[in-house]
Amino acid sequence: MRPLMPLRLRLLSVMPLCALVGCATVKTRAPEPAVSEEAVTVSAPAARVDTVPVTAVELGAPPVAVEPRWVTAGVIEATLRAAEQVTGPASTSGRFWDVLLTPSQMGRSIVQRSTQLVGMRSLRKVSRAVPDDCSGFVRLAYRSAGIDLVAHGFLSGENAVSAIFRRAVEVGSVHHQPPRPGDLVFFRETYDRNRDGRRNDGMTHIGVVEGVDSHGTVTFIHRGGKGVARGRLNLSFPARHQLEQGGPVVNDFIRPAAKGSRAYLAGELFAAFASPEKL
Repeated sequence: MRPLMPLRLRLLSVMPLCALVGCATVKTRAPEPAVSEEAVTVSAPAARVDTVPVTAVELGAPPVAVEPRWVTAGVIEATLRAAEQVTGPASTSGRFWDVLLTPSQMGRSIVQRSTQLVGMRSLRKVSRAVPDDCSGFVRLAYRSAGIDLVAHGFLSGENAVSAIFRRAVEVGSVHHQPPRPGDLVFFRETYDRNRDGRRNDGMTHIGVVEGVDSHGTVTFIHRGGKGVARGRLNLSFPARHQLEQGGPVVNDFIRPAAKGSRAYLAGELFAAFASPEKL
């Protein structure tokens, strides 16, 4: 009988190197009995992985070219399968990668539809199924992502903005973090809804976030008094129209001056953001 010690030493000397190589690459090997060849075969030896495109509007600066990296297809597949064990598969195609891509795609669809409507004096030219106001605008924008913002209905005496906000609170999508493109932005008391001369009107205005620049100024699209237009909001300086004389605007006026009342800026009347994923 041959001694086992030399064999064990040889195995120990080889195994660490194999483990290191196995972590870095995926080698072609014969299929194991318990797994079919179809389950482990990839259609190409390598797959190209690029980052999800981010617009200049999202970053507030010209897009920077990113050198793409090549990753072995088997490593990608193993990573996705391991992630599925932790988070569960996506509801559409059963791939974890979809969970990461879907929110960005949803936001892009909403922003794309919103920008298409910029400059329109009236929403009647697009649809008569929604009111020609700020709530009708966001409903049209969100329809592009398959979301009906008022499908839950209205409470007695509730306006559309309040109804959408109530829904956002119920599903947990309201937040006060830096917004993402496609998020809703809510404002309160942008006009005297009940005409009592007091600021007690609750949620009265809504828009869609288009992007955030490097200084934290949010660009949003909304249906205002002159049609669909862009507005600016900066929560770091809520009571400043401009940071300095002749400088860039950081907050647009969102409530005009009236008898006995001054004009108000977007930062002063901001209420909350809400992400579209749960709506």
